[in-house]
Amino acid sequence: MTTEQFLKKLQDHTGSFAAAVATKEGEWIIKGFIDIYRRIYTISVDTKIVSKVLELLLFPMFVEFGKKHGLQIELCPQQNFYPDLTFTEPKSDRKFAVDIKSTYRTSDTEVNGMTLGAFTGYFRNRESSKNTLYPYGRYAGHLVVGVIYSKCDDVADERRQFKLDDLSKVPSVIRDFRFFAQPKYRIASARPGSGNTKNIGSITKIEQLVKGTGPFATLGEEVYDDYWMFYLTRDMAQALSVKRPYANLQEYADYKQKGIESIRAHGKQIAKLAAEEPAGTDDGAENED
Repeated sequence: MTTEQFLKKLQDHTGSFAAAVATKEGEWIIKGFIDIYRRIYTISVDTKIVSKVLELLLFPMFVEFGKKHGLQIELCPQQNFYPDLTFTEPKSDRKFAVDIKSTYRTSDTEVNGMTLGAFTGYFRNRESSKNTLYPYGRYAGHLVVGVIYSKCDDVADERRQFKLDDLSKVPSVIRDFRFFAQPKYRIASARPGSGNTKNIGSITKIEQLVKGTGPFATLGEEVYDDYWMFYLTRDMAQALSVKRPYANLQEYADYKQKGIESIRAHGKQIAKLAAEEPAGTDDGAENED
């Protein structure tokens, strides 16, 4: 199974997700938490809580997806490990990484944005197993199942409690779901996610997210990988005492062009120096007498 074939199957499957998590009126079917005394506590609109509950609600649907297409599924072994889900085709041992990401609408056309995973650590050292189920380079594809929703801020009140008999009166804190599945690079932006974390940020226009038409969609995954593998935040550059090479796509293009021009200008010298270099690679060991 190719990455394109896996993506098509995943997109077809996510088409039924909205009906499974929402009522006919578009409201979330999850109303709150219940205790042993049959009391219901409403859910906060806090994005971390909403995201986690959505993940738990969607996991059985991904298990069904794996069974339908003969794929083995493995869940994230620990919190903050990559990815949320690993699908493996037994015959070829091809693995596909799937992260579940959610975000809320800020208008009819835009969302708050999502973080798409780290651009340091396992992303740069693609043979490392630190904080990832399998090394990043072992995956044939890296995909995102995205959930877009609207917040109902006017009904959210964490202090309220309801009896189980009053379930129909419990308001939903989110509604109007829209699901999509796209390769991660196709929905990535050229800027980090919110906060001071070293995470890749997503584009924010809804139709671009759904259709996968971010800036790297036309540039390609190789450019996406190269851009983020060498990206430095201002703090990272200061810690290394170096000048920040680029902060956006135009600066990235200028930076790469300067490098190409320099190589071309010194092409003969580089070839001569390379020919004079001793065979083998430098492993950092000192020569012994």
